[in-house]
Amino acid sequence: MEIVDPPRARRSPKAQGARRGLLIVHTGHGKGKSTAAFGLALRAHGRGKRVHIFQFMKVPSARFGEQRAFAQLGVPIEGLGDGFSWKSRDLEHSAQLARDGWARAQALIRAGDHFLVVLDEITYPLRYGWLPLAPVLACLRERPSHVNVLLTGRDAPAELIELADTVTEMQLVKHHHQQGVPAQRGIED
Repeated sequence: MEIVDPPRARRSPKAQGARRGLLIVHTGHGKGKSTAAFGLALRAHGRGKRVHIFQFMKVPSARFGEQRAFAQLGVPIEGLGDGFSWKSRDLEHSAQLARDGWARAQALIRAGDHFLVVLDEITYPLRYGWLPLAPVLACLRERPSHVNVLLTGRDAPAELIELADTVTEMQLVKHHHQQGVPAQRGIED
């Protein structure tokens, strides 16, 4: 490891523009997209901001760690799906759940009552063709100017990346599954 001197001056100029709602995308094949989104939701909630989380692939009855924690904090988190595609018994039903879920999320975004809306794992129903991209992009463009929206999932469409204000790509460097270590409750749930 190389030791470096800490910076003594700001590396980039301080932004001078007006604050506004941001469109944020967490994508890539590395771990941490949803986890980072939940951290941002926790930060906003801690500042007294209204937050709503939609999970496009999780079932409504899911009791993963994030659902338990956000329920204790009073942050709405809704499972909209029926699990990942390899677990689905009826892909048309899965597609309909995604469309119904998007209708709920779109209405909430357009209403403008929330500071942050998280659309967790929305890239999957987009990539599978269950949700058409054009209406999603239209809603994001037309959302009230103070509403922040964070979208997660692998392989975010180029059009979404182009529209976004901030895009972070999580890159896989090493994963415990490659060493035969299974998922850990509290780490991957």
